[in-house]
Amino acid sequence: MATKLSLKLSNKSPRQAIKKLPASIELPADATVEDAKQAVARQSGISDFNRIGLFDPETKKILKNRKALVRDEAGVVKAGELVVKDLGPQIAWRTVFVIEYFGPILFHVLVPLLRPYIYSFGSWAYKNETETPMSQVQWLLFALFNLHFLKREYETIFVHKFSANTMPAFNIFRNSAFYWILAGLMCSVDIYRPGSSSDRNGLGLLDYFGIGLFAVCEVCNWIVHQHLASLRKPGGTERGIPNCIGSNLVTSPNYMFEVLAWVGVILISRSFAVVIFIATGTFYMRSWSRGKERALRKEFGDRYKAKRYTMLPGLI
Repeated sequence: MATKLSLKLSNKSPRQAIKKLPASIELPADATVEDAKQAVARQSGISDFNRIGLFDPETKKILKNRKALVRDEAGVVKAGELVVKDLGPQIAWRTVFVIEYFGPILFHVLVPLLRPYIYSFGSWAYKNETETPMSQVQWLLFALFNLHFLKREYETIFVHKFSANTMPAFNIFRNSAFYWILAGLMCSVDIYRPGSSSDRNGLGLLDYFGIGLFAVCEVCNWIVHQHLASLRKPGGTERGIPNCIGSNLVTSPNYMFEVLAWVGVILISRSFAVVIFIATGTFYMRSWSRGKERALRKEFGDRYKAKRYTMLPGLI
């Protein structure tokens, strides 16, 4: 077997060409995609190798698995070429999630604090917090929202293992909009307003059922996330077959428990804002869970028991 792998390099986008891109590169035979990115960045004078995107010259698809061996990429070896693109400034995936989940926490703290000023006009107007205090149900929802997103922050920092190092920095605005605008701004302004469907004292049977559903599903979601993290080595990109609570029912039990936990919040809040938030989230999770099902079938074949439903039994 050859000890070196020599490949031509070409810019994917002439308009955004890497000016100092060398004509070719020589890599060790066991070089990974990440090794190739580091070598290209070094020889091109780019300080952050994560900016380098490598593409298959035949399929034109980006080489996503940074731990894959370059010699195993058939299109690259056949053409003897790597197509290169500068992906622009990057931000770590872990940082992205920390910022995303911070938004709802921020809004669900600020809106109750600024309540006398936010609702001081029109039909929402009231004189002071003493006359129109937050209700028991509103304080309960304050706790549930913050508990959920504090849990997500903890998992992001200490539990999750990401297959990719970074994403384009500009995408942080797109990714954060969902959580900051829907879960944060929209839900908090609706839930904590005087006279809202959540402005109630005393809990009924439906509220207690919602609390129980939320608690059980949050715990189950935590268990699934711990299991999924155990399927990947630190710094690795490998995928494993989930074998945990709920995995016999759907492809992505973490999404199933996530949605059901929010159903509990809907039962308590009776807020259309929360319905819109989780309906939008379900739309995205539906796509992600189906993509995961396709990936598991492709990678593991008969070793993986194909699922009919990917996140909600009988529905999705």
